[in-house]
Amino acid sequence: MVQFADFDARGYPMVDVRTGYGQWVGSYEQTVEDAMDLAVLARLRVPDWGSAIRAADLGCGTGRTGVWLRGRGVGAVDGVDLTPEMLDLARAKGAHDRLIEADLAATGLPGEAYDLVVSSLVDEHLADLAPLYREAFRLAAPGALCVLVGLHPYFIMAAGMPTHFDGADGSPIAITTHLHLVSDHLTAGLAAGWQLAEMHEAVVDDHWIELKPKWERYRHHPVSAAYVWRKPAQPAQPVGQRGSGPAR
Repeated sequence: MVQFADFDARGYPMVDVRTGYGQWVGSYEQTVEDAMDLAVLARLRVPDWGSAIRAADLGCGTGRTGVWLRGRGVGAVDGVDLTPEMLDLARAKGAHDRLIEADLAATGLPGEAYDLVVSSLVDEHLADLAPLYREAFRLAAPGALCVLVGLHPYFIMAAGMPTHFDGADGSPIAITTHLHLVSDHLTAGLAAGWQLAEMHEAVVDDHWIELKPKWERYRHHPVSAAYVWRKPAQPAQPVGQRGSGPAR
């Protein structure tokens, strides 16, 4: 099993997700670049954002994704996050109809109630992807989409860099980071019942170099990955029951 520790080139002190984001909340939006996730979402072709009546925003954080979704015409957005300090900022933005403090594997949201489920910059904090994909599948209505965007595993490996922020004294603090290969996403998504509808890999380009000149050495390297999944409109029929003709 591939682990982030095998590639960690920074050795920053590491804290758990809730602690880390609770401390990072004050500077989070000044640190995270839209090019990492929101710009990647904008490039996707399959989602018709404006047709979504109700969306679930898993790992909603400060509400960045919720604001983006509402700006694209999504009718209503419910958000879930583990960190109360992040939820306070999301609440102040007013983009979400409901905000819940909960684990992404057990959100407490109603099943089959959403025609869009979104998760952004979350998967690297999960030891196992399967619970996220299963919960998203439970929340999704038949025919709904699940859109997940996060750091590309190749970039995590090449840069050896965990998710991190500067603490109160200016020294870097890492947040628990896990490494999931593209195949891990495909395995977890398919096992949960999803059908892959689109995938997009974004690379470090001129825009990224303008934002982070030190990333010139990573030019053309994959930096973000987005997966668009569709829930079947009807439950899959057991293999032994398929077809109506006589057995041969």
